[in-house]
Amino acid sequence: MERAHSLLLSEAACSQLAEHQRPQFIFEWLNHLKKLLPATDRVDIKQNQRRLIEQLSGVLIGSPGPPTRWLLAHCVALLYRLGDPIAASLFVDRCHDIIRSKDDSPSGLPTRLAAMACLGALFEQLGRMLVGSFKDTLTSLLKAMKSAESQGRYEIMLSLEKILRGLGASAVPCHRDVYKAARACLTDRSMAVRCAAAKCLLELQREAVFLWTSELENVATLCFRAFEGSNYSVRVSVAKLLGTLLAAAVEPRQPTAAPRQAGRGRSSLEEVMDLLWGGFLRGGAGFLRASGDMLKGTTSVSKDIRIGVTQACVVFVSTLGGSWLEGNFPAFLSLLMELASHGRATQTPGDAAVTRRCVSFILRSTLGSLLGEKAQTNAAKQLCFAVAAQKPAIDAALTDGNVETRVSAADVAASQHMLVCCLQELGALIQGLGTTAAPLLTDSSTALVDTVISVLLHPAASARLAAAWCLRCVATAMPSQCSPLLDRCAERLVALKSSPEAVAGYGAAVAALVAAVQHCPLGIPHTKGMVVLSLAEDLLRSASQNSRISLQRTQAGWLLVSSLITLGPAVVEHHLSRLLLLWRCVFPASLREQEMELRRGDYFTWQVTLVGRAGALCAMKNLLLHCRELVTDDIISRLLTPLACAVALLTKLPALLRSYSSSVRSASVVYRLRVYELLSLLPPHTYQGTSSAPPLLPASMVFVASLSSSLFFLSISSFFSFPDSLVFPPSHVLSVCLRVKILEQFVETVNQLKGQRQQTVQTHVCAALCSLLKHQAGIRGSLGPEEVRSPALSLLSGALESASPLLRCLAAEGLARLVQAVGDPGFTVSVSLLCFDRLKTARDAASRSGISSPQHLSTCLGVLFTLSQDSTSPEVQAWSLHSLSLAVDLSGGLYRAHAEPSFTLVLRLLLSAPPTHPEVHQSLGRCLHALITCLGPDLQGEGAAVSSLRSSCLVGCGVMQDCPDALVQARAVSCLQQLHMFSPPHVNLAKLVPALCAHLCSSYLCLRQAVVACLRQLVQREALEVSQHAVTLVKELPRRDNTQLVGLEGALFTLLDRESDPGLRRDIQETLVHMMASSATSGKLGHWLKLCKDVLFPPASPSDCLAPVEARQDDEEADAARDDDSSAFKARSEAGGPFTALRWATRRFAVQCVCRIIAQCESADPAHFNMALAQERRLHESTDFLVLHLGDLVRMAFMAATDHSDQLRLAGLQMLLEIIRRFSAIPEPEFPGHVILEQYQANVGAALRPAFTAEAPPDVTAKACQVCSAWIASGVVSDLRDLRRVHQLLASSLAKVQAGRDTCSQLYNEATATMETLAVLKAWAEVYIVAVQRSSQKESRNRMADLSVSSSLANRSSGSESEGAGLLKLVQSDLLTLSRLWLAALQDYAMLTLPQENASQLPATGGSFYTAETLNQARAHYSSSWAPMLHATSLWLHSTGFVMSDDAPVNLSRPATPTTMGRPGGGAKSPDDVNADTLHLILGISVEFLCSPHSDDQMENITSCLRALQALLDIPWPRAKIGSDQALSVELLSVLHRLMVTRESVSVQLAVLDLLRQIVTATQEHVREKRHSAEVDDGAAEKETLPEFGEGRDTGGLIPGRSLVFGALELCLCVLVRKLPQLSPKLAGTSPTGRRTRRRHGGVTGAGSVSILPTVLYLLLGVLRELTGNTHTHTHTHTQAALQALKSVVTSPMSRQEKSRGAWRLLLRSALNTLLGLWDAGTQHAESLLTALTVFLLSAGPDVCTVEPLHALCLQRFTAGMDAKDPLVICLCMLAMFTETSSPLSVLNVAIKLIVIVIVFAGQTAERSRPQSAEELLGVLEGVRAMEALVQAADESQRAPLVAILFPVLVSFLLDENALGSAPTASRSLHQAALKDLMRLGPQHSAVFRSLIASSPALKSRLEAAVKGNQESVSAKASSANPAAKSSPSITLKTNFL
Repeated sequence: MERAHSLLLSEAACSQLAEHQRPQFIFEWLNHLKKLLPATDRVDIKQNQRRLIEQLSGVLIGSPGPPTRWLLAHCVALLYRLGDPIAASLFVDRCHDIIRSKDDSPSGLPTRLAAMACLGALFEQLGRMLVGSFKDTLTSLLKAMKSAESQGRYEIMLSLEKILRGLGASAVPCHRDVYKAARACLTDRSMAVRCAAAKCLLELQREAVFLWTSELENVATLCFRAFEGSNYSVRVSVAKLLGTLLAAAVEPRQPTAAPRQAGRGRSSLEEVMDLLWGGFLRGGAGFLRASGDMLKGTTSVSKDIRIGVTQACVVFVSTLGGSWLEGNFPAFLSLLMELASHGRATQTPGDAAVTRRCVSFILRSTLGSLLGEKAQTNAAKQLCFAVAAQKPAIDAALTDGNVETRVSAADVAASQHMLVCCLQELGALIQGLGTTAAPLLTDSSTALVDTVISVLLHPAASARLAAAWCLRCVATAMPSQCSPLLDRCAERLVALKSSPEAVAGYGAAVAALVAAVQHCPLGIPHTKGMVVLSLAEDLLRSASQNSRISLQRTQAGWLLVSSLITLGPAVVEHHLSRLLLLWRCVFPASLREQEMELRRGDYFTWQVTLVGRAGALCAMKNLLLHCRELVTDDIISRLLTPLACAVALLTKLPALLRSYSSSVRSASVVYRLRVYELLSLLPPHTYQGTSSAPPLLPASMVFVASLSSSLFFLSISSFFSFPDSLVFPPSHVLSVCLRVKILEQFVETVNQLKGQRQQTVQTHVCAALCSLLKHQAGIRGSLGPEEVRSPALSLLSGALESASPLLRCLAAEGLARLVQAVGDPGFTVSVSLLCFDRLKTARDAASRSGISSPQHLSTCLGVLFTLSQDSTSPEVQAWSLHSLSLAVDLSGGLYRAHAEPSFTLVLRLLLSAPPTHPEVHQSLGRCLHALITCLGPDLQGEGAAVSSLRSSCLVGCGVMQDCPDALVQARAVSCLQQLHMFSPPHVNLAKLVPALCAHLCSSYLCLRQAVVACLRQLVQREALEVSQHAVTLVKELPRRDNTQLVGLEGALFTLLDRESDPGLRRDIQETLVHMMASSATSGKLGHWLKLCKDVLFPPASPSDCLAPVEARQDDEEADAARDDDSSAFKARSEAGGPFTALRWATRRFAVQCVCRIIAQCESADPAHFNMALAQERRLHESTDFLVLHLGDLVRMAFMAATDHSDQLRLAGLQMLLEIIRRFSAIPEPEFPGHVILEQYQANVGAALRPAFTAEAPPDVTAKACQVCSAWIASGVVSDLRDLRRVHQLLASSLAKVQAGRDTCSQLYNEATATMETLAVLKAWAEVYIVAVQRSSQKESRNRMADLSVSSSLANRSSGSESEGAGLLKLVQSDLLTLSRLWLAALQDYAMLTLPQENASQLPATGGSFYTAETLNQARAHYSSSWAPMLHATSLWLHSTGFVMSDDAPVNLSRPATPTTMGRPGGGAKSPDDVNADTLHLILGISVEFLCSPHSDDQMENITSCLRALQALLDIPWPRAKIGSDQALSVELLSVLHRLMVTRESVSVQLAVLDLLRQIVTATQEHVREKRHSAEVDDGAAEKETLPEFGEGRDTGGLIPGRSLVFGALELCLCVLVRKLPQLSPKLAGTSPTGRRTRRRHGGVTGAGSVSILPTVLYLLLGVLRELTGNTHTHTHTHTQAALQALKSVVTSPMSRQEKSRGAWRLLLRSALNTLLGLWDAGTQHAESLLTALTVFLLSAGPDVCTVEPLHALCLQRFTAGMDAKDPLVICLCMLAMFTETSSPLSVLNVAIKLIVIVIVFAGQTAERSRPQSAEELLGVLEGVRAMEALVQAADESQRAPLVAILFPVLVSFLLDENALGSAPTASRSLHQAALKDLMRLGPQHSAVFRSLIASSPALKSRLEAAVKGNQESVSAKASSANPAAKSSPSITLKTNFL
């Protein structure tokens, strides 16, 4: 097909193709020509125009199919428009000749149709250039229409529409002729012709003013007739025409036009609506017929007409726009209510139901789609006024006055329909508005609640139920209203128990309100359930007391019980015993008693009985639906007897109906319905029965003859589809014999029935059988023996000949599934033959049969291929193609051999099937979709065959995209989506995306769903490309004034705001999320933020409406109920912004999108959260960064957090929380020392304040508490006054918590009080933790400042020092109260985490902050809040030293201390017992949590636990308790070891090691205390005489699991091996990962120390080996930690004990030997090894180091280190060599060595080689200190020579005043140190000093210059300090906040 991509048709290539390939080749060429012509140079077009016209003319006379002829017409018109248009008239004449020809051959019709299409396209493109040929063209077309068939009439109407569009006002003289032709076609028998005629008239009315003036009534009548017998497409098209005409009549588009015919001016709304309502009430009949119907009292108005009128009314209002609707809504509503109450529209219940649905549809489609939230609120007020207007009629109907004041039954009936429509729409509006509708309830002028409640007393049941539904909507939208409304209705129900209407109305209202609770997360108080159940029991008990209201009380009572069960298991489990008693009372005790009750009673008794039992069955059904976990085997066994009685009663219903006629008919229908619903929900084993109850299944089969409800067959299908082989493997629930019996009974029942009843029963029986067969195929089970096949086949084959297409399709599917379930080739052949024999009568039967083998598949396909080409019968074509698609689906890979001929067939039919039969195209679309799915990934291939198939797919999709039917277009989109999934490179997004965008605003839901689903898939892979193509489309659209582009993203947001379908909304949101994820951080950040900002901040417009007035017919693509397609990509006027009054749900999604963007940026460029870096990069790049939009982010969060919608407030607070967490630490570059969030303190405070008002819901307050704590903890606020503002909000919440749950308003469930309380306590805990941390940081900084002499440290310690102390002071005032509340909450949490077997220990009345009834709901709240409270409690105990005061705060009304934990009846405890309980509480919670398996998202809780334990172990009392309890300490270590193994977080591992240190320290303290006690008690003078304490006293052995030392070593080993795997022989060779941490070890007895010493030394030396041998693992911190640990081991007191001294000495010598051997292994860090060697020399003692050959090796290592170039190594050597002076070696030898070293140092400290780094400086200073130490250690006789060497070296370090200013920091430090040393050593050795100065003038001058420079610098500092003190400014800036 690539050869078709040329300007001229390749005739040679076309002739080489097969006959069936040429149409596809020509179509491809025309499609390419359509895209190529606009891009071709005009000169080239003119050069080839003649040849192109010849080729196109050849295609024209070649009988092209519909898609080809439309493409041909477009190319011809485009060629003449872009080329030479003069010759177009010749082509028009040629088309005239073709149309006038009398060719009746089969090829003549397509040619004439193509000529008609060409005429339309030419006039559309060239317009007035062909005005001279217009009359001839019109004459030819109108003459041809007289003898044309449906395809011709259809094409003529399309051509006339295009001609009118092209000519515009030039066609005015012929408008009447066109109108007459279109009138006839508007009532054509072909639906496609009606649609085309409606489109033609729609185009005509743009210029033909008479259509909406003088001819308006005639056109309206014509439209009503067109609605008769129409399908959906016709109704949409005609409704669009009629609605547009009526809108033009009300608001003419041509105010300056000529005077209208017959003097008619603008029509009023009443006149227009009278026209519409006339059609609704009388239809399209003439006057005489309508009058006759009125006289006979009948109605002939079909449902199609009324639905069409309804759609036209919606188009009428939508065209006028939201502004018009808001201004005229009262009048419009009045007219609607007149229709709803008109007697002719509500003659029968069916008519009344249709009328109510139509009126409700009009209201929902206009108010729900066109108005914004503000306008919807005003509309709700008008609806409320309309309801209130009916109140006098209601009151009059309820009073027993005289005849004149009573209201007739007709008036009551009329008012009920009005009320139902108004209340349903009022409820829908309030539910959509959510909490933004709150002002409606507080508006006294509206009195909405009072008005709605007044309708509950209406005499009509439908009005009462509508009012109850409206109250339910109010409760769902505003959960705070649920409890007050429930109380009010319950009180009125009790007060008016004697009124039937009140009992029914208020009972329904209470039930509706209770049932609404399942949609309200905040719930209602638990006590309300008890009230409702008591009310229900009272009604049921008193039902028999008064026969006048028995029925109403029974209905209301069971309705209340059913609604109560919807509250869920948490409520129902407390009342289950009472419910079982109610059920047992309403049914007979046995089947025998039921037989007896059938002999007594009258019609009223049975009516009440059936109503009561139906209500009981409904309650049982709700129990199975909402409380499945409560339905145990015991409960089911107690329900079986009532159920068996209920089923048995069904067999007696026919007798009751015969006895009491219609009196019990409605009650029996409801009763049967409830039985069937319940049976369909029962578990499988229920039908077997038990020893105490009869089985249900045989009883349920007895009444098959009385079938009248589809729900029975639902239950039967559930019988069939039970997975019995899984539930009961030995015995099936349904035996084979029983299945045969059921099927035979079905066959007999169906044969006995006739007419519509037989068809209904047949449909449901086949559905049940299909369910069985589908289940058997799913579990690959067997249907059974041959006895089952016969009745099943008889059922299905009989249904094949039904007149119902649905039943025929169902039977065909059943046959296919029967063949699959049987799996017998012989049976398959027999069924296939049966189908083939009946093809003449039911040609759609061969749907799925014959696919079990290739032979059967080929036979089936041969038949289907033949049938699908039967163009004489479109129905046969459609069904055969549908069957073909099913065969492709079920065949799977077996079908691939038949794919190519199938593609050929589908494509040929697509190119030839007439557009007047859309059902054929729909079936072709299903086939193409199935074929693409069948080939799947094979479409990616590159072979010629695959390429041909792929090309066929694309051509087929292109043809379907151009089809006018929306279902076919949706299928085309789905096919392209499948093709993109399997072969993405071959789908042209540049063509696909604009096509998808054009359908985004289609009036067809299926098309919008397909488009959005496809977009969602596209943006997952190529989001940027899709967005670019959409932008290109927008740029190509015609621009209007004052518009700005919003792109595809804006169109999706607009669509999201208008859609109500949940699946479509979800797809739109996912599409936007994927687009945002791919582009928000890659260049379009500003675009997305602005888009979300525009969505969130819609500018307030005067009308607050959504639909623009511009939709008034200035675009031919305008939709029926929406804007035109292109308007979705355009903004409104600039004054209104790109979006207008979007709803809260859309704005909430925009806020969530912003949160997603913030999260994305966190993992992207770091400049997003760095203001200085972002500003710098913005100067050089065009990149955008998030931090630059911080102001907009805060503003968006503030606007959302202060909105009227609670859901939007929650989203805004969450966004504010994200902003605080991510931006709080970012400094402000322009104001050093400040952060960028400081400027938004007022915004944050204002956003939080509304959440703490009394009216705020608990979830909003809880979220605001979280934001408060984050804001305070962030450190943004430094001023205590600003901090106090937010602190006061938390303080008010704390006061609310202290007040207790008894004083708070009972609006919500008790669990919400728990949630709010715990949120407040958690927020305070977090604030307190931060305050303590800041205070401790301040203290540590102060200590560092005091201890350090460095000015840099002093500078760092300055700053905002008072913040931590001030915050702690704020918290301190409430700390005592808080601590008790925290402990109470922790005690609750500990009790709630007890396992199920300990549930009996839970308090019967609940805990401090939860009730026993809401225990399960409270667990989740405690789980999310306990960790910070645990940490804060530990910190508070740390601050008090674990001394708790007994003085409780005066205003604390809760049990606040765990003094009664585990001992509910115990007496007072001692302080030690209370402290022990508190300690064990904290330890228990921590250990339980750390031991339980949990996910990584609880890392914060792990950290809180560890920090709490650290704080505890810092306190002496708990440290002593833990240290004295070795079992507890070992348990803690095992928990820490598990945590170390399972967590990779470095912070967690460091905290674990710190805890290990604390536990070991606690144990050591305990051992020391015991030793001290022993010393005091025994009075011994020597420690060696005391008994040993610690582990390993006897043998030195350590027992795993009981030994603390072993556990500590195990934990240390775990850390070391994880960080340095080379320490383990098994892991040697693996690469180390992570950071190194500090190592600690515990203390034991002497014998025990000998046991662990080898392990400790091995680990320490191994760590040193790895650190010194690897550059990547070596850091100074790690080495220092290892050396410190080594020193603590070497200096251990254990090495000096009598019993262990020898063993220690040997082990330390071995360790020293190992250390000396590390040099041989090669090391890169000798200084570390030298330091370790020095540690041994200094600490181990002479008996370890002076043993040869170790001593010689030590000297050798030091001597070798002298030659090193590293000054640090040399320094270490000096220290070590000085250490050697204490050895027996000669001091003279050491002095000689040091003279050499000093000379080396003197050379290094020359001017050219001064120290440049801190390491070099350290080496030089260590050398100087070593020389000083040698001087002090030498004899008096040897000191003078050493001092003479040292002084010149020190003088050489000095700098003059010129060099001092520019010298490096290290050189200046060396200068200052040398000067200090000279000043200090000079007086000590004055003789040597004077002799050196005298002998060396250079030294003298250098020293004098240095002293002078030092004095000048000191005086300069003093002078600079004095002026500041004398002349300080009036306003001083604080630089030190101590």
